[in-house]
Amino acid sequence: MSDSGVDSVIGPVVGPVSTSVPPPLISTVDLSKEFVVRERGRKSIVTAVRDVSLEIAAGETLGVVGESGSGKSTLGRCILGLETPSSGTVAFDGTIMTGLGHRELRGHQRDMQIIFQDPYSSLNPRRTALQQVMEPLEVLTDHTDMRARALEALDRVGISETQAERLPRSFSGGQRQRIAIARAIVVRPRFIVCDEPVSALDMSIQAQVTELLQELQRDLGLTYLFISHDLSVVREIATRTAVMYRGQIVELGPTPALFAEPKHPYTQRLLDAVLVPEPAIARERLAHFGASVRSPLEIPADSRLVEVLPGHWVREG
Repeated sequence: MSDSGVDSVIGPVVGPVSTSVPPPLISTVDLSKEFVVRERGRKSIVTAVRDVSLEIAAGETLGVVGESGSGKSTLGRCILGLETPSSGTVAFDGTIMTGLGHRELRGHQRDMQIIFQDPYSSLNPRRTALQQVMEPLEVLTDHTDMRARALEALDRVGISETQAERLPRSFSGGQRQRIAIARAIVVRPRFIVCDEPVSALDMSIQAQVTELLQELQRDLGLTYLFISHDLSVVREIATRTAVMYRGQIVELGPTPALFAEPKHPYTQRLLDAVLVPEPAIARERLAHFGASVRSPLEIPADSRLVEVLPGHWVREG
């Protein structure tokens, strides 16, 4: 384990490495991101992500939860290269991505895609569903029959060929998110960051889209980083779950174990506050959650993740 984080979400390496254990698809080491904030003529530094070290195995879903402002989305954007980390490294399938030039990064973009939260703003209102899905093919591939490939992706997510020529305003919110998903999978990536992909949808549609994401993962061998404030969705879809607080991972472990027996005080309070049957109540509680726990939960910046159970890590302090 590194001084500031965790060697591996699978566990520390002891003795010879078995050749039967594949390397992680995604790994970060001491990943940090700082932003300069200017207010009333004064400049300050805000640390959004602090020394995050983790690994994501091929084919799994790592859920990331925490209150608003905990660093969840910034972590995902740093992994994809949409934000430049202030320090630390990101590796994809063994290749260090941090520090690569634009041209070198471009070669990996088709392997790493993102699904954004809001299907209303993530689509171009002036382009048809088919044009939206063809765009990544035009930019990232030299595929010879892009129309057929795009129609195939749309059909896979439940948008028919007769609907493909419509503009986004002709679709419901759930259908728009399906188009966004088709756009993410059309280049046949290996890794997708799902950044709150169902939070803007009605409950019945959330379940359908979540089921679709799980089906695509099984069929296409996808790996997900699934960011969400909806703990019930994370409990359903995630193989493992990481809990973030003020830019740090405070607990990480197998999802069933973490939800059944949370070890860190922040995780315990988070689950008690928002894991309720009514989603609207959960969202309201989560919106006010940070103010009630920040004062009593001062975690030293140099604290370390400790393995308390096999594969279950908790931050000291």
